[in-house]
Amino acid sequence: MSDTIQMSATKRDRAGKGSARAARRSGLIPAVIYGGKTAPETININDNSFRKLMSQPGIMSHVIALEVGGKTTNVLTRDIQFHPVTDIPLHVDFLRVTASSTVTVMIPVVFTNEDASPGLKSGGVLNVVRHEIEMSCSATSIPESLTVDLSGTEIGDSVHISSVSLPENTQPTITDRDFTIATIAAPTVEVEVEDTGEQDQAGDGDSEAEEKEE
Repeated sequence: MSDTIQMSATKRDRAGKGSARAARRSGLIPAVIYGGKTAPETININDNSFRKLMSQPGIMSHVIALEVGGKTTNVLTRDIQFHPVTDIPLHVDFLRVTASSTVTVMIPVVFTNEDASPGLKSGGVLNVVRHEIEMSCSATSIPESLTVDLSGTEIGDSVHISSVSLPENTQPTITDRDFTIATIAAPTVEVEVEDTGEQDQAGDGDSEAEEKEE
């Protein structure tokens, strides 16, 4: 399961564009905590700290223990607004979560035992259909990744969600079909055309004929 990340924030007394601009000038990112049975809370988070967090995989699926004014709340990042030109984060939405919360998150897929796949060893190509899978799970036990074991797969085989061992209390949001995660495709064969020089010879003949006509 993914580890809980510790982060601190400060209360933002006023909402609105003016307050948000002032926060950004001070190296902060305006944000809001919402959800549950508590009123939304406007806060500021440190720009550098959050950018470091963003550089790590799984920003939207890691529980963050957010400390504000001595009180810690577990949250999930639900939305990040970026500047349209510079891609600087402008605003962040955090969702309050508890042990009883069920959330929908995108979980990355990890492939293992590629060297134990006869299809890949014979030149086949792993064609990944889904690099991430949308899962419904407990907010406090979000899996770090889903592992797909490629042992024994042959060229032409397909790996479906039914063949993946899912963590406890998790299930894909797609439940009406056994969808494909990856396939083992046949290798692409490039056909090389041998240059016999006949075309050049034919071209030379045409040139000689034109010279005779002249």
